Amino acid sequence: MNPTFDAIRTLALLEARVRLRRLSTLVTLLAVVALSWMMISDPADGMTLIAIHGARVLYTSSAMALGSAALATLVLALAGFYLLRGRVAEDLRSGTGSVIGASARGGIPFVVARWCGGVLYLTALTGAFMATVLLCHAVRGEGPIEPLVYLQTYVLVLGPMILFTASCATLFDAWAPLMGKKGDLLYFFLWVGQMALLPTVTEGGRPTVIPFDFTGTSAVITALVAQAGNSDSLMLGIADYDRHQAALVLPAWMWTVPMAATRCMTAALALVPLLLALPLFHRFSPDRVKPGKARARRSPLAVVDGWLRPLARLVDPLFGLAARVPGIAGQVLADVALTLAAAPSALALLLLVQLPALLLDVQALAPFTLVCVAYWGILVSDLSTRDGDAALAGMGAAVPGGATRRYWRQFLASVVLGLMFTGVAMLHLAVADPLRAAALASGVFALAAFASFSGRTSGTPRTFLALFLFGLYVSVNVSRGAWADIVGFHGNATIVSSLGWAGLGVLAVLGGRIKPS
Repeated sequence: MNPTFDAIRTLALLEARVRLRRLSTLVTLLAVVALSWMMISDPADGMTLIAIHGARVLYTSSAMALGSAALATLVLALAGFYLLRGRVAEDLRSGTGSVIGASARGGIPFVVARWCGGVLYLTALTGAFMATVLLCHAVRGEGPIEPLVYLQTYVLVLGPMILFTASCATLFDAWAPLMGKKGDLLYFFLWVGQMALLPTVTEGGRPTVIPFDFTGTSAVITALVAQAGNSDSLMLGIADYDRHQAALVLPAWMWTVPMAATRCMTAALALVPLLLALPLFHRFSPDRVKPGKARARRSPLAVVDGWLRPLARLVDPLFGLAARVPGIAGQVLADVALTLAAAPSALALLLLVQLPALLLDVQALAPFTLVCVAYWGILVSDLSTRDGDAALAGMGAAVPGGATRRYWRQFLASVVLGLMFTGVAMLHLAVADPLRAAALASGVFALAAFASFSGRTSGTPRTFLALFLFGLYVSVNVSRGAWADIVGFHGNATIVSSLGWAGLGVLAVLGGRIKPS
């Protein structure tokens, strides 16, 4: 066997195994499965996955494959990138990078191997997801399970997405300017840009497959519109349907040769970031990338934080209060003060949002509060991993009960920060719309619990950040369904859904504590 090929194969398999053994993989997979099963509604409840002209589409293999693939590609395109990121930074922190850079095969084969390992990892996640959808088909399906139909659809829809996500993760780790949160934020905008392509797909009622649509959503819509006649009569996701209309059946094979050819072209375009990564790879050279670059946990608003640095002095009294308050309450106040001092932009926003939260009417308060929740979620995403990133976790754990107190104080600090950003809005809503106030309170509690749980189990803030941003996107765009309205943005939340999210938050925070230190 060619030595170079053998080295690439060995490194790629190693990469896939290392990633698959991480708990963050299981957490992400369970989240994707839970979201998809929630979207694949039980027709008995009056909702369906796909509706055409008001009639529901039977849950055959083609319908289940198209619907589940369209949902999974949006999540995995975002979460997959953040799961793949960071291996090069780990090499820099551990000193392995110097060994790799000095080796004879530390350049192109190394980059290609990392990319292959990422592709294998995402492919394994997709395969596990498809297995759960097949199980869902066995429970709710209305036709025989046809594995080849699933395989064809998943390859054409998810295949280019996997290649593109792995290519971007490789490029962002190979080029020093894109390492860190700056690259994370840039990729999120790329993902949002993919979503922005969707309105152009349905213009004129005659959608086409877009070669630059790596998520494959345009291909799914095109395949469905070929059966529906026009895009205006098509609903995909949590869709209402008319029980009096006869159900429709999609053909088993829905992919035409031109559509498949376009998806193959998209797969080829997905390799462009990888080709850019090959000459841009820093090869762990000290003059191109430094270990400090990997350790930096810079905020996306780092420049603004620099300008607002004098505001951090306003937090000094809070540090003094934390020193005087005994027990875990003082520790929570210290974590809150440290978070605000490290991000002066958060302190500035915190000061600015109080008056509008008190004066705005209920309808204007909903989007305003959502912006506050979005910023707060990003702010606390790394709170539970901050000690580990600073190599202080071991020091805290050496104190009797230190690891336990650290976990609870970081969770409570996240909750306190959430109340600081949304507390005035909660009080306002408690008078005008108590159900929305309850939804906002339970949503903040649940999100804080999920942030602590994911940070504790995965050891990286990117797991929560990816799922949080995607959940926020879904919450804004899904305008019906109480369970989708986690913070009361649409006003659809009920007492049952609010209590349900609060209960899930309790389970999450307790589950994170069960994990051994």
